Amino acid sequence: MMSSARHICGSSLLALGATMLSQPAAAQQVERLDRGVVAVPSTQGGNLVSWRLLASDTASTGFNLYRNNQKLNAQPLTGPTNYVDASGGANDVYAIKVVVNGVEQDRAFTAPVWANGAGVIMLDKPAGGTVTGPGGASSAFTYEANDASVGDLDGDGKYEIVLKWEPTNAKDNSQSGLTGPVLVDAYTLAGRRLWRINLGRNIRAGAHYTQFQVFDYDGDGRAEVVMKTADGTVDGEGRVIGNANADWRNSAGYVLSGPEFLTVFQGTTGRALSTVNYVVGRHPDTQNPTPAQLNAIWGDNYGNRVDRFLAATAYLDGQRPSIVMARGYYTRTAIAAWDFRNGQLTQRWLFDSGVNTSSNPNTGQGNHNLSIADVDADGRDEIIYGSLAIDDNGSALWSARSSTGQKLGHGDAMHVGDLNPDRPGLEKFGVHESPGSNGGIGTAMLDARTGAVLWSATASSDNGRGLAADIDPRYRGAENWSSRSSLRTATGQEISTTKPGPTNFAIYWDGDTLRELLDNVTISKWNWNTSRIETLVAFADSKSNNGTKATPSLQADILGDWREEVILPSADSTRLRIFATPYLTTHKLTTLMHDRVYREGVAWQNTAYNQPPHTSYNLPDAVR
Repeated sequence: MMSSARHICGSSLLALGATMLSQPAAAQQVERLDRGVVAVPSTQGGNLVSWRLLASDTASTGFNLYRNNQKLNAQPLTGPTNYVDASGGANDVYAIKVVVNGVEQDRAFTAPVWANGAGVIMLDKPAGGTVTGPGGASSAFTYEANDASVGDLDGDGKYEIVLKWEPTNAKDNSQSGLTGPVLVDAYTLAGRRLWRINLGRNIRAGAHYTQFQVFDYDGDGRAEVVMKTADGTVDGEGRVIGNANADWRNSAGYVLSGPEFLTVFQGTTGRALSTVNYVVGRHPDTQNPTPAQLNAIWGDNYGNRVDRFLAATAYLDGQRPSIVMARGYYTRTAIAAWDFRNGQLTQRWLFDSGVNTSSNPNTGQGNHNLSIADVDADGRDEIIYGSLAIDDNGSALWSARSSTGQKLGHGDAMHVGDLNPDRPGLEKFGVHESPGSNGGIGTAMLDARTGAVLWSATASSDNGRGLAADIDPRYRGAENWSSRSSLRTATGQEISTTKPGPTNFAIYWDGDTLRELLDNVTISKWNWNTSRIETLVAFADSKSNNGTKATPSLQADILGDWREEVILPSADSTRLRIFATPYLTTHKLTTLMHDRVYREGVAWQNTAYNQPPHTSYNLPDAVR
């Protein structure tokens, strides 16, 4: 491991809250972040300046704040890591210096004021075109900025943004048709494009095909980018992976033949560092399965279920991150774990549920998303795949069933964290698509360690949306609601049949420790006294992504104090805007990105049906 990697002992992370699960005794690889200073116009007038508190900071760590080289505080700031400068103007520049044992450190972390509360990244929007298939059919497309992730690609302590460009003719797996190629860019927060990867004609465009991970896998202090590739993928330096001339598309636009790869790309250049065969393939015996062979293994013959992919990052050994790549969830489920060490990808383990049968406990239990957390408190992460959990060693940990013994089955949304802080361990809240075959369960709260149903609510048809978030201070933990269930407490007690309209993302935005609701381009707050939603902000000239899912490019604590930022494309996809909160907070908390469950949640957020990240602890209990 190179010396530039920074590690923080697991014991320092335990200070985040008494309810947090135990960490391994050995050093855990944690991102080396700078102070992430950000300044925006304040709701109180003047400017709000905020900065990061790191997991390695002690109670005595202080900060000095400067405006245009003039110090604003008489004594080091040791409280919440934000400050309202009532005299601040639009053209001011702020700097933070760390004070350790009464001594101010030399390095200054600076930031100008963001006009209108947003940082702007000008995008190099790719030109559209017309794609022609092997049968002569054609389809015109343009590009839209889509999902994003973050990682410190160059090791300077600042995040860079990795952005997926989706062609407008992208398809759901259930839909036939040609698609344009998927492109992936990297940008600095200052707006400089680092590279562009073209996944090529043999990777179909759509929400379920390309899940990308951005994380420092080899411990050198710089994040890599990992995704599925194929013949004709062009890396960030113009090098082609596989056969540049191969065209494996069929007349319906699906790619059901030919080699499939997994590639790790260098974060600084986009250069392909290691490429291996993608595991699991479409068929164990051939790269070119027949429709009948696909149907026998995956449950349909035209490419819907076989090309449903999920991806994540997990600390499977409790110390260093591994890559998790998965295929299938409606029927068969196959999950492979990979390590990237010394420039090479090596497979850690493979979980394969086998062919779907009613007697197989591990099939048909996946979601359109997944979560990563140490649910059994052994210091190593598990993969919560929906109604199925995989242990850190690649074996099935549990497969959830109703009291009648029926599998809970597939769902579109789930949330994992310390949702009920008054019981030990973590919980998993989720909605379910087929209550007619799972004992009538539309919504369920599970023990994340065992998969046991703690409580459930009935439904008679597909329950497609659901959210768990602490929005009401009268009750401990995360309230929850769904398309077909009422507003309930973490223990399942019904609060009201009136519930928030948004059932999408939850965000820490204003000054309290409750979560607000992010839906489309609007942040709103639940008024628990009137049972109504109140709009806090609607972001102008911005768009959400992924159709009716209406998700941001990214929601994460990437700058400033512990509150979260929102990244949205402009309506014409020529810019990305990073929106930061204008509200003062009186609560002091460590950056959420130094909580492992939350950081992993940011990494998997772009996967399929995007979901918001959650912490491993009850946030109000973690105020320092």
